[in-house]
Amino acid sequence: MAQTPLADVAPADGQRRVAAIDIGTNSIHLLIASIDPALHSFNVVLVEKSTTRLGDRDPETGALSPESIERAFLTLRHCRDLALSNGVEQIVTAATSAVREAPNGREFLQALDDQLGLAVDLVSGPEEARLIYLGVLSGFPFGEAPHYILDIGGGSTELILADGRGEARALTSTRIGAVRLQREFCQVDPLPASRRAFLEAYIQGSLDPAVAEVKGQLKAGETPVLVGTSGTAMALAALAAAEDPKSTLKLNGYRLSRTRVDQLVARLVALTPEQRKALAPINDRRAEIIVPGALILQTAMAMLGATELVVCDRALREGLIVDWMLRNGLLADRFAFQSTIRQRTVRHLARTHAVDAVRADRVAAHALALYDQTRGLLHDDRGEGRQLLWAAAQLHTCGKQINIASYHKHTWYLIRHGELLGYTEAEHLMVAAIARYHRRGLPKKRHESWQVIEGRENRQTVSSMALLLRLAAALDRRPAAVVAGLEVEAEGSRSAGTTGLAVRLLPTVAAGETPADLSLERWSLRSCAPAVLEASDLRLRVPEP
Repeated sequence: MAQTPLADVAPADGQRRVAAIDIGTNSIHLLIASIDPALHSFNVVLVEKSTTRLGDRDPETGALSPESIERAFLTLRHCRDLALSNGVEQIVTAATSAVREAPNGREFLQALDDQLGLAVDLVSGPEEARLIYLGVLSGFPFGEAPHYILDIGGGSTELILADGRGEARALTSTRIGAVRLQREFCQVDPLPASRRAFLEAYIQGSLDPAVAEVKGQLKAGETPVLVGTSGTAMALAALAAAEDPKSTLKLNGYRLSRTRVDQLVARLVALTPEQRKALAPINDRRAEIIVPGALILQTAMAMLGATELVVCDRALREGLIVDWMLRNGLLADRFAFQSTIRQRTVRHLARTHAVDAVRADRVAAHALALYDQTRGLLHDDRGEGRQLLWAAAQLHTCGKQINIASYHKHTWYLIRHGELLGYTEAEHLMVAAIARYHRRGLPKKRHESWQVIEGRENRQTVSSMALLLRLAAALDRRPAAVVAGLEVEAEGSRSAGTTGLAVRLLPTVAAGETPADLSLERWSLRSCAPAVLEASDLRLRVPEP
């Protein structure tokens, strides 16, 4: 991958900053990432996008037009200067469909090197697909299911089959894109019915080889999840979210049913360009090319048999960062990187808000011990809540940097508006709420933090996990580690049912020293008894040693 080296010295905080530039057919994207070598992860510092339309090539020769080259140079000079001002040590740059197909594409890249000092890699279609895969891998949980990844660009569409446990099973690139189809097929807008039918048939014929390739790599019984990335998918998600009664702060992880996609496409196709530009969720330049892009998405969903689309806001530019980390020894295994998305993003957010990691780990350990020992007593969780409890335990004190007295409320806000990759929107809200209710009052209907939790089951999970976190946090009364462990025992007769539980604390014992005095921790734990009784109808007892 082409790299433009800049700074030789890493920042004093140990973070390493790298910029990625994606020179696409429709837009040029800049991303500046702060890489944490210890956590083997990165945090997005800045993103910028400029619509340069390199895909508006000469209709006779296919060459990049002087106008689009000028727009690209202005944008790339700005990107370079912005990257320099942020102290990046490297600028990694890739050019895709429009540049690789243009007769003067290599001449354009040489001019960028000569005049701006930007070394640009001209990536092939399969390499573009690989980088998109790495980008999605860095921020989207694959779990056990295989995934189709669909990236509709300005000049090409990449379709990938992967499962996050190994190399992608199929990497395909097809020469259809939103800008290309707009230029070649959409001179009349809105599209007449006959023209739309022709365009849909053209898209289907173009996608046939790619769809056959990815389907051919499926194993018996597998039903892949469809992930949509980049402009078209994000624009459709934004339109749907704007009309969705359920509010959402972020589109990453947003789900669109095929029925909803069909409704949106039917609506967009019927609008004039001016009417599409009046739609607040999409900008004017996207409105110009949204129809062909949406038709690609709709056709691909039908051909793949997908009933739902999940949106991911990471793609090629994030893939450039992951690829740089792999090549520079900051990631030993991209698949281990995928499997630890949740842990890495939680620890990143905790570090951002100056959480004491040692104490957070202790609270998390106590919380998970309580979870394991109180199944059937304080909760009936099937396992989903355990990870949410761990995340909330790691983050439950982040609001202290704002206000120590009401830090649980500030913690909710910071988690709610922070970035938690690998979590659905619902899970994100649940983590924030579990942390919010680990102290003071129990949930109330008037609380915003409670109102945004949807569904009885999710609310029950929040209530029970917050109660466990409340007990675990009560044991964190001093900087020193004095509680070595705990034992929980149900109390009450079997015939009459359990009426209470006893939590026995085990003190740390240093070599040659007497066991730590845990009277402070026992007192703190006993103060949780009213909340335990109110939430579970169980009496909490903390016996003396």
